[in-house]
Amino acid sequence: MSSRKLFLLGASALITASLAIQACKKNNNETTVAGYPAVQAAFGDNINLNNLENYAGQTIPAYITKDNSGSNPVTNAGATLGRVLFYDKALSANNNIACGSCHKQSMAFGDDAIQSTGVNGPTTRHSMRLVNARFAQEVAFFWDKRATTLENQTTQPIQNHNEMGFSGANGDRDINFLIARLQNIGYYKELFKFVYGDSVVTQTRMQNAIAQFIRSIQSFDSKFDDGMALTKNQTVDFPNFTAQENLGKQLFLAPPAPGGGGGFGCQGCHRAPEFDIDPNSRNNGIITVAGSTTAIDITNTNPPSLRNLLNASGQVNGLYMHDGSINNLSAVIDHYAHIVAEPANTNLDPKLLPGGRPQVLNVSQQQKDAIIAFLATLSGKDVYTNKKWASPFR
Repeated sequence: MSSRKLFLLGASALITASLAIQACKKNNNETTVAGYPAVQAAFGDNINLNNLENYAGQTIPAYITKDNSGSNPVTNAGATLGRVLFYDKALSANNNIACGSCHKQSMAFGDDAIQSTGVNGPTTRHSMRLVNARFAQEVAFFWDKRATTLENQTTQPIQNHNEMGFSGANGDRDINFLIARLQNIGYYKELFKFVYGDSVVTQTRMQNAIAQFIRSIQSFDSKFDDGMALTKNQTVDFPNFTAQENLGKQLFLAPPAPGGGGGFGCQGCHRAPEFDIDPNSRNNGIITVAGSTTAIDITNTNPPSLRNLLNASGQVNGLYMHDGSINNLSAVIDHYAHIVAEPANTNLDPKLLPGGRPQVLNVSQQQKDAIIAFLATLSGKDVYTNKKWASPFR
């Protein structure tokens, strides 16, 4: 046989083999996609189980050392299921409210209402921002720390009569009814099998998945983080900061001096670089209850991270404090500059009672403007628009 014929036969064999490999890849792809038809129908391109969003492998700066994940680390599959659960209104008794209804991505997963609207009435506290909830020493959640873990927290709003309506009391069905509802939804059959190996829906599995999604919501693309990358030392001036921002940082970090002067002492409770709350912190002097002019509550000791107090445009992300009573940072500073020690507040943080007297800081307008400018440097941009934290529903 001539060398030309041998060459042609060899080339033909290679082409045939290549076509066979391509057909095999195509068939495998079709088999994989066809394995999740309900997910495809419900979410389209918003969720691709063959190419998951990156939740587990996100970059975390080396100077961020606190992490309350415990035995439930973030996984791509688990957080994907958690994202669906977080945004699914089927988790409420009237199919009108989801976790994402009160924790909005456009507000760093907080709310602009003083009290969020639930299926049977308003929430009793202002819905706090959830961004960077993972990066804190504190493992308890809610303003009053009544949930021992984030996992435990995730289903308490579902089981609240006002919020999502599966309380098992006041005429409500209980969470077992919800679990049976989810068990009959096609995309949950597929997603639970994808994550856990079988399609059984349980409260524990729901809790773990929602907690993974919430812990995945992180923000480290702020001007502050750029400064840390440049200096690796939060106590020195950042070259990317203005003089005003550096002054604000100094005031934030430094404790007040006896007799006046010094800093504001914010770092004593809101600890940079995570800006999480010191777990030993007590009440901050605000004891009013949202929606009431007479009730008091001294149990609120667990605010969210100070990161993303403002959005990328410098506007407030919702409202501040557990009762949503403050709508700007200037008023926040005024509150801490002149603490009012109510006799009924037996839980006021001792750091706000220097020498046994309510804290008074002599804050100039220049200093106030500086610390507000610094707090603005703690806001990133990606968290507000990234698809992986947005609703997957079409």
